[in-house]
Amino acid sequence: MMLWIWLGAIVAFGAIEALTAGLVSIWFVVGAAAALLAAILGLGTLAQASVFIAVSAAALVLTRPLAKRITAAKATPTNADRILDQSAKVTETIDNENSTGAVYADGKTWTARSADGSVIPAGAQVHIERLEGVKLFVRLEEKMEVTV
Repeated sequence: MMLWIWLGAIVAFGAIEALTAGLVSIWFVVGAAAALLAAILGLGTLAQASVFIAVSAAALVLTRPLAKRITAAKATPTNADRILDQSAKVTETIDNENSTGAVYADGKTWTARSADGSVIPAGAQVHIERLEGVKLFVRLEEKMEVTV
């Protein structure tokens, strides 16, 4: 009977692993395989469960750091973030309510929205606060007065 349970566990954990993007249950497949071997050798149910837990935990502890490094998402640099905290010129009035607005920054025209919801007229200088997708969120630059 336990042979079938451990075979079922191997299949179930293997299926879960196949359906997920990250390594989440491969350690339990190894543990279930070890418990299946314990069942074949005639060990009792408690011993089989202990083997399953011990081997699963050992496999997790020994391989998890390596698995994390292998599956870690690698960011693809796009250089789009280099325009953050830069100035830009409004080329089309920015009006969030009417979904209009464009700025010229880094040699390109970008769709823009006001970070604080205010309408910003064409020709104004703005500060780029953040980038969401291909849309810049900007704030009107404060004009600094110079006194001599």
